[in-house]
Amino acid sequence: MKEIRSTDLLPDELPMDPLHWADAWIKEAGASQVQRNPSAMTLVTARSDGQPSARVVLCRGFVPDPGYLVFYTNYRSRKAVEIENNNRVAAQFHWDALGRQIRVEGRAVRSPDSESDNYFASRDWGSQLGAWGSDQSAPIESRQALITQIRARAQALGLELGESTDALRSDKKPLIARPPHWGGYRLWISTIELWVEGPDRIHDRALWTRDLLRTNENFSVSPWTGERLQP
Repeated sequence: MKEIRSTDLLPDELPMDPLHWADAWIKEAGASQVQRNPSAMTLVTARSDGQPSARVVLCRGFVPDPGYLVFYTNYRSRKAVEIENNNRVAAQFHWDALGRQIRVEGRAVRSPDSESDNYFASRDWGSQLGAWGSDQSAPIESRQALITQIRARAQALGLELGESTDALRSDKKPLIARPPHWGGYRLWISTIELWVEGPDRIHDRALWTRDLLRTNENFSVSPWTGERLQP
């Protein structure tokens, strides 16, 4: 595939596999640091009654072959509870500085434990503690109550915190295991739209779809079918 530049529209003959184009866009956004978190994406889930909810999460992996992206969360959070009841989800990347968007739809399934373990081990100790210390999406009476809870759970893990929750009394880096209630999801992509900003709002859009068939912990996929869309 030829080098893609941020000014490029989509080719007249659409690529057979759009995920490598999407991967190139994501890598360019990261390399050029077009925004503070270039891997940020809006993730949309829905309750079993159809009520949707959206939040911004970080894409921590984009695997064009066989075709999924990875994000991490507390498995007790609202988004995780909704995914467990309805794993049809959508996500969107938007880079205003590049005039590009990527929209995806598909099915989310939990990442293998080894993948979650490896990513958790790569995080700084403060983020590791946060995964233990916060019951994501659950109500709490005050900010101070949250700090008290985090300090208590740090103590239970054998950590001696300093005056603030982001400082240790010891210079020794702690070894913190991944909580069983925290880990990754793989969003297997069944639909993807690539969007490029055009002059006079004549944007360039193309949509690709494929079928997903669940096979154990993964999916088998059909070839992509693509078509151009009017802006």
